[in-house]
Amino acid sequence: MPTNPADEGTTVAQPTTDDQPKALKPALESMTLLVAAVIVHDKATNRVVLLQRSDRAKFAQGMWDLPVGKSEPGEPITETAVRELYEETGLTVKPESLKVAHIIHGAWGVEAPNGFLTVVFATQEWIGEPENREPRKHAQVRWVNTDAIPEEFVDTTASALHRYLIGGPQVSLDGWG
Repeated sequence: MPTNPADEGTTVAQPTTDDQPKALKPALESMTLLVAAVIVHDKATNRVVLLQRSDRAKFAQGMWDLPVGKSEPGEPITETAVRELYEETGLTVKPESLKVAHIIHGAWGVEAPNGFLTVVFATQEWIGEPENREPRKHAQVRWVNTDAIPEEFVDTTASALHRYLIGGPQVSLDGWG
């Protein structure tokens, strides 16, 4: 029973059996999407791993991008980065090798009508060689020289990559007025 008349009709989150509070439905519907991207940087050869989106991708068909993907519920953002990088490229990195390179806060996105927050990590430590592990989503995955970054690049991650390479600002806003 609400003790404050202003609280009438208010739904309170109930704890679940694993002691995690259950999110309220309206909160879930208005949440900002959490995304991780990874810059795998081979400083010795001045190259980074990029992927080109296929013509069947959900957005930015044919455009170049960093390995990037959505966080799963309850997943730490570093684990999202490690998982997505492996799923897309076959490269393995340790979470502790990831350094925050840039933060992108977008006002909206294709799968994020309420905005997205992309944490762009950089690493110089990896195991394996890049391969296209999701051919339905990507046309190719490969090393690209940092002096030859394709112009047909997703705007937000292109800006993050460029700012990382020049040591520029570490936060960018996209679509905020």
